[in-house]
Amino acid sequence: MAKKSASSPARKPSVKLKERDSRTLGKLVHLAEDVSKRAFANKDPRIDIPLRTKSNTIWDRKKGILQMGDASAERELFNLNQAKQFMQTMLHASTIKDLIEVEKTSSLRGVFYKAKHTIAGTKENTFDAQDESDPILEDLEVTLGALREELHIFAENRGTMVGNITIVDKGDEIDCRRMGSGGYGIPSIVEPDVIQFKKCEAKFVLHVEKGTVWNRFNEDRFWERNNCILTHGAGQPPRGVRRLLQRLNGELKLPIICVLDNDPWGHYIYSVIKQGSISLAFESSRLAIPDARFLGIRAKDYGECELPDAVKIDLSDNDIKRAKEIAAYPWFADNKPWQKEIDAMLKNGFKMEVEALIAKDISFVTEEYVPQRLKDKDWLD
Repeated sequence: MAKKSASSPARKPSVKLKERDSRTLGKLVHLAEDVSKRAFANKDPRIDIPLRTKSNTIWDRKKGILQMGDASAERELFNLNQAKQFMQTMLHASTIKDLIEVEKTSSLRGVFYKAKHTIAGTKENTFDAQDESDPILEDLEVTLGALREELHIFAENRGTMVGNITIVDKGDEIDCRRMGSGGYGIPSIVEPDVIQFKKCEAKFVLHVEKGTVWNRFNEDRFWERNNCILTHGAGQPPRGVRRLLQRLNGELKLPIICVLDNDPWGHYIYSVIKQGSISLAFESSRLAIPDARFLGIRAKDYGECELPDAVKIDLSDNDIKRAKEIAAYPWFADNKPWQKEIDAMLKNGFKMEVEALIAKDISFVTEEYVPQRLKDKDWLD
């Protein structure tokens, strides 16, 4: 009996693929056929990779999102500066094909190890580190016009949800009202064929920047008293969190209200949630939430909330530079309230974290600050 290859997953006999998988597999085969046709025609094998750069990113003012332009770069086999990346791209494409055919998924880390090996007769590795591998996978996404989920690849879960909603996750019904102190861990793949919304009484989603702040809101049962869903993304939210927020907004018409730090990083996180990011501009239509709102914290809160001097964190030169860059973003440049907000932070000369509000009282942020801001509709768009 022939032995199975240790490097390839065991194949299921005569698996009938889902329509989405058949479509993605067809794109992979087309990519491989195009490379082989060029080789047999005595032409240099190459792949055209769309550019994920600022210069190839377009601000669609009408839609309120960032989108990718048409520019691309050639990745050639017979180019000493590109040969390794060409080989890496084809290796990952082969792994993705195997995953689709056996209807299995793998983590980013798993795909890295699947492709990592020493080339025979050399001391050269196909990949030395994961930070070489992940960008190649993103290149394949944009080249194939397929989402990472369609490539059967997931990232590490990072983000949590609790609140007045019941969901179905791969057939399992989950009541997010009964998730205890830990909450429901938001997976990296949250597409409709994986997660369905079953019952929702919530009126809005409150997204906070960090798990430490989320813990305060959850312990104080903010979501229960204010009839909402509470999420966090452990800093800049990963795709799974952003996609879930976008679905909650688009499918259930829930407003997305953000509580983030008063610093350039918090402003940038809001920008990514609202308009999308340069590196993932090709996915903005399914990730960006143009009507997301920034509730706080704000530069004015130091005075309005009578916070002590101890909460101030001096702006560094890099903070000042970053704040000016963000103020120049097209979607902020013509927004007078945002220009005023960023200018006020710069004039203050310091930044503040959401946790600064705890200096007033342990539950000030959940019992007074956010409820009053919601009542007054005091937020930035």
